[in-house]
Amino acid sequence: MPKPKAVYKSYYEDKYFWVRPSSLGKLFAFCTICDKDFKVSYGGADDVYRHSQRVYHKKLCAQMNDDQTDDNKILPHSHGLRSSARKLTPRNQITLEIHKTEPNGELVSFPNFPSYTSEHSYILPQAKVSSLIKSWLEEDCPSFDYAALAVGEKYNRAELLIKSPGIVSGVPFFDAVFQEVGCEVDWLVSEGMKIDAASLPKTIALIRGEARSILIGERVALNCMARCSGISTLAQSFIEKTRSLEWNGRIAGTRKTTPGFRLAEKYALLVAGADTHRFNLSSMVMLKDNHISSSGNVSNAVERVKFAAGFSVKVEVECQSLEEAIEAVESGAEIIMFDNFTSEELHIAAAALKEMFPNVIIEASGGITEDNLASYCGPHVDVISSSKLVQGYSVVDYSLKIVKE
Repeated sequence: MPKPKAVYKSYYEDKYFWVRPSSLGKLFAFCTICDKDFKVSYGGADDVYRHSQRVYHKKLCAQMNDDQTDDNKILPHSHGLRSSARKLTPRNQITLEIHKTEPNGELVSFPNFPSYTSEHSYILPQAKVSSLIKSWLEEDCPSFDYAALAVGEKYNRAELLIKSPGIVSGVPFFDAVFQEVGCEVDWLVSEGMKIDAASLPKTIALIRGEARSILIGERVALNCMARCSGISTLAQSFIEKTRSLEWNGRIAGTRKTTPGFRLAEKYALLVAGADTHRFNLSSMVMLKDNHISSSGNVSNAVERVKFAAGFSVKVEVECQSLEEAIEAVESGAEIIMFDNFTSEELHIAAAALKEMFPNVIIEASGGITEDNLASYCGPHVDVISSSKLVQGYSVVDYSLKIVKE
């Protein structure tokens, strides 16, 4: 069941003098300090508090303190928390909009929208995401940002444009980048949406904040979106092909990911509806040919790791023959990977193994591409994994443009 959306509550105004109802509806609130609407549909009062902590809001509060008399100041560090001494003088509500002229000459307005991420974003560890974002930003700007002198602290708006067909993916990482630099993002599409060539270029998000902040986050955020979207697009293509064949197994990625970018790449697989496979060495035991060779034989390798893995961690064995697969299952392996088999060899071995061990999970891997995928789909194959999903994808083209006032 989806989490019910929060709605605007009048008691917000009792705590924050700057909060007013929004003309956009009950899922939004209006800030009279920033002259902008913001969403309250996810955390309610928590969303109001988060807005009070934004860099731009704090900056305007500080400026108001400087401009006011001692009897009419915002309390220090309150960031707009109601003061009994402050008079309520609401300003006119302004809905920030970006206008775009379509090829047919029609002027289209895009109002503020709530952030749309897929439900898979709930599983992302926020501390890990924040740590990654900080490291990526530090990599891109380890010292001075010289170009910031050209734009300064001017408050700007920008459009995120998608310019090639694909699946919109990577939204939580894009949001986290701009949150880290003190900007806000409003999405016009949902994560997982497929954008076709006929609608390109298409504005899919709006970013607001200081110009230097938008620009310092731009490249890192676009890199995340381009790569995540590329993975999701290819993975969904794999899935659509297998569905057309009425194959009911799982398409999976592999551990052949980019160092430092695995969380985003695995997340992109989930957005497409694919399986992440094991996330790391600790999430599942996979005994490959080198493990078998070093331990002497399949049985020795399986029995040793089963002792440590216990009942909660599955054991998969990469097998080069049906005989190895039988030995592995008899030793306690729950999953068998037939690696680098031809499609004909795979189906013969899989059928024989399933007849002996109906509950074993069979994975096909090695040399499987979108072109030969159909030949590997069969009634005895449960999982098809391909490193192409995280190594052989084409990125989706995005760009970010500052809107001229």
